[in-house]
Amino acid sequence: MTPLHLTSMADAVRMLRTGSIKPIELVESCLAQIEAHDSSLNAYITVCADQAREAAEKAGWEIEQGSPRGLLHGIPIALKDIYDTLGVLTTCHSKLFEHRIPYSDCDAWERLSANGSILLGKTSTHEFATGGPSFDLPWPPSRNPWNTDHIPAGSSSGSAVAVAAGMAFMAMGSDTAGSIRSPAGVNGLSGLKPSYGRLSRRGIFPLSWTQDHAGPLARTTEDCAFVMQVLAGYDPKDPAAVDAAVPDYLGSLNRPIKGMKVGWCTSWYEGEADASVENSLVDAVATLKDLGAEIVPVEMPPLVDFHACGRIILLSEAYAIHRRWLAVEPEMYGEFFRLRTRLGAFISADQYLDALRWRRTLAAAMVEAMGDVDVVLTANQNGPAETFENSQQDYHFFGKPSLTMPANVSGQPALTIRGGFAENGLPVGIQLIGQSFADADLLRIGHQFEKVRPDLHSWPVL
Repeated sequence: MTPLHLTSMADAVRMLRTGSIKPIELVESCLAQIEAHDSSLNAYITVCADQAREAAEKAGWEIEQGSPRGLLHGIPIALKDIYDTLGVLTTCHSKLFEHRIPYSDCDAWERLSANGSILLGKTSTHEFATGGPSFDLPWPPSRNPWNTDHIPAGSSSGSAVAVAAGMAFMAMGSDTAGSIRSPAGVNGLSGLKPSYGRLSRRGIFPLSWTQDHAGPLARTTEDCAFVMQVLAGYDPKDPAAVDAAVPDYLGSLNRPIKGMKVGWCTSWYEGEADASVENSLVDAVATLKDLGAEIVPVEMPPLVDFHACGRIILLSEAYAIHRRWLAVEPEMYGEFFRLRTRLGAFISADQYLDALRWRRTLAAAMVEAMGDVDVVLTANQNGPAETFENSQQDYHFFGKPSLTMPANVSGQPALTIRGGFAENGLPVGIQLIGQSFADADLLRIGHQFEKVRPDLHSWPVL
C-alpha cells in the first residue's frame, strides 16, 4: 500500500471526495515528512505549518458541509519561492530579498487558494531562478532525495524535492530554459511547461520576460492535469497572457491515443546521452506503439541553435532586470549569479534584437518540422543527476546544449515524465513537445503512458 504522503494528488482528491480521509491528515502527513527529512534535503525556505493546519481544519469543515470550493479543496501544495504570497516571506533564494514580504498574491496562488488548496510553504530555488547550486546564500541548496550526493537540478529544485520526498502533493515551479522539466526528470516526477501565455506569470519574479513559464511538478501527469484545470485562464494583467478557451484537461485524459502521430527526434541526443536515456526512449517508443500511436522519425532544427538563441535572450533580459541592484550592491548576490548574469552586460542591443528575430525563425522551423505529427518525443536530459562536485561550473551553459531550451524558444508546451532508471538507481526523464496550445494532447499521452508502466512507479527511500 502506498504511504499517504506518496499518494498521487489525484488519488488524494478522490479520497477527500468520498470522505475516506480529511485534509488535516494530508497536511500532517506532509509536515511529518518535512520534520523528518527537510534538514537533509533543504526543500523548503519557509514552512507555514500553523497556517496549513488552520486551513486544513477549515477545509475539512467546508467539505463536511457539502461546500467544496473546487477540485483541489483540501490539497496541501507548495510554491517555488519566486511566487508572491501575501504576508508570507518570498525571498527568491537571495540575500537581496532575505526579508521581503509581498503585499499581494500572485495569480497562481489567487486561483489555487480560491480553489481551496492549502499552502505548506515556499520551496528553495537557485538564486532568482538562475545560478546554482550555490553555497554562499542564506539558505543551502536542495539535495536529490534519491541520493543526496546528487543535485536535484534547477531552478525549481526545492519544488521537485518536496514532491518526490512526500513533503507536498504538488508544487509550482517556473521554466525559462527547462527549470520545471530538468528537476522533474532527475527526481522522477511529471513536470509540465505549458504553452507560452496559457498560465499567468503575474506576481512571479521574472528571470526572462519573454521565456518564463509557470507550471506544475507532480507525481503523475494526471496530477498536472488537475492543476491545469484550475490555473488555466486569461489574466489581463499579464501582458503575455493569451485569451483562449480552456479545454477540459481532465475529461480528455482517458481518451485512447491510438492513431496519434508521435515524432521521434534522435538527433538532439545521439552521441551525447548515456545508455539509460537511450534505453528509456527505446522503451517509450515500444510502449507508445503498444498503445496504438504511430511513431514517425522527425528531423528538428539543430539543438545548438535553440540553445544559443535562448541563452542570448535569457542573459540580456536577466541582466536588464538586475542591473541596478548589481551596480549598487553586488555583494548581496551569490558568486554564481554574479558571474553568470553579468554576461548580459556584454550583449549589445542589436545582438539581442537579432536573437528575438532568430527566435521567430527557429519557432517557425520547429512548427514546420512537426507539421505531420501531434507531438515530438526526445530526451529530457543526457543522463541522471550529476553529483554536486561535478556540477560546480561557473558557466554551465557553455557545455552541452540544453535539451529543454527549444520549447522555451518556440513557446510550445512540453511535458517531462519518468522514462526509466540509470545503473546507479537514479531516475531519468523523457520529454514530449506538443503543438502550441495543445497541452491537453501532451497530458493525455503522458497519462496513458504512465498507466501501462507500473515498472516506473517507485519513490526514493529516505
